[in-house]
Amino acid sequence: MNLSWFIAKRVSFAKDSKKNLSQIIVRIGQVAVTIGVVISLLSIATGFGAKKSIKEKLADFNGHAVLKSFDTNNSYSSSPLKEKGINFKELNNYNEVSNYQKFASKSGIIRTEKGFEGVVYKGYSNDFDIKRFQKFMVEGAIPDFSKKSYNDEVILSKKIASNLELKVGDDFVMYFISESNKPIYRKFTVKGIFKTDIKDIDENFIIGDLKHVQRLNKWKNGEIGGYEIFLKDIEHLDEIAPMLSKISGYENTIEKSTDTYVQIISWINLFDTNIYVILTIMFFVVVINLLLILLILIIERTQFIGIMKTLGTSNFKIQMIFVYNVLIIMIPGLIAGNAIALILLLIQKYYGIIRLNPENYFFEAVPVYLNPAYFILVSVFLILISMLALLIPSFIISKISPTKVLKFD
Repeated sequence: MNLSWFIAKRVSFAKDSKKNLSQIIVRIGQVAVTIGVVISLLSIATGFGAKKSIKEKLADFNGHAVLKSFDTNNSYSSSPLKEKGINFKELNNYNEVSNYQKFASKSGIIRTEKGFEGVVYKGYSNDFDIKRFQKFMVEGAIPDFSKKSYNDEVILSKKIASNLELKVGDDFVMYFISESNKPIYRKFTVKGIFKTDIKDIDENFIIGDLKHVQRLNKWKNGEIGGYEIFLKDIEHLDEIAPMLSKISGYENTIEKSTDTYVQIISWINLFDTNIYVILTIMFFVVVINLLLILLILIIERTQFIGIMKTLGTSNFKIQMIFVYNVLIIMIPGLIAGNAIALILLLIQKYYGIIRLNPENYFFEAVPVYLNPAYFILVSVFLILISMLALLIPSFIISKISPTKVLKFD
């Protein structure tokens, strides 16, 4: 029988609770560990979930990366893409690239009886990724952009539709400015309404047929504004972007979705700081609680330690008693903390219990990103720092002198 383990169990689960506080102290320690694990995992899952959700929304609307002409710069109105020099064969061979689609945009003004809105008309063609965009639709349907004739149907954002009191099936007139600075009028029909919960998108864009932009700009047959490139995993964007730049041609450029909305990306990057601060506080609290609990156990069992040393028990075996005490505190706390956190996160992920104002936070419900690695890392890290925390109690145990602590009646 392992003597240290046997004694550790007797110390932690002693029944004579009126005479000692061991059992209560151990329970307090387990609860502290549980709370620390739950808060840490909730912070990680919701923090990284929010970052991932916003990045994916920006990328799914505009593409993870955009291949466009240098002439476009930061303008909302596209310049024709210089397709000469683009290595489409290599682009198609990239395993990380999911698909890409043609687009062109032109700024204009929607005018109705209720008011007017300055917007960007974003045109797509027959390769428009309907499945990817479907998640943003709240009403109506996505127009068919594969027709050879001009399609006058468009998708408005819910924000623009609400401001102008337009609904599915309504017609409106949009004004564009030609190269000769003369107004051009086009009549469109609302086919559907979308909502991304991202203010910079919902206040500015409408979706329509690419052929309208081509005709308005008097482009040559087949000219487009660029390609929106989608990756299989947005987390690989920084790695793939340099390779995409190499095949884009000398007269074109690659713009990452994270560069298009710099202010939003800068804001969500602050989530990392918040997560690290919360984790540091939680780990610090857990370690301090553990240290205090071990010190109380040592003080309460000082005479017992003296007797053990008198009987010839080594410092190592006595220290192992408190190592097992740590495990008795940590393991149930970790199991309970992981289980509770997982249940809460699953409830939030599938039912969206905690709601937010999308105008401020870019989503209606707190998003959750579940990654088993985070659960494992938090548990392993807590065990490691707990073992390191044992150095202080171990030092105290080694300094206890049997002659000073033993008392005889």
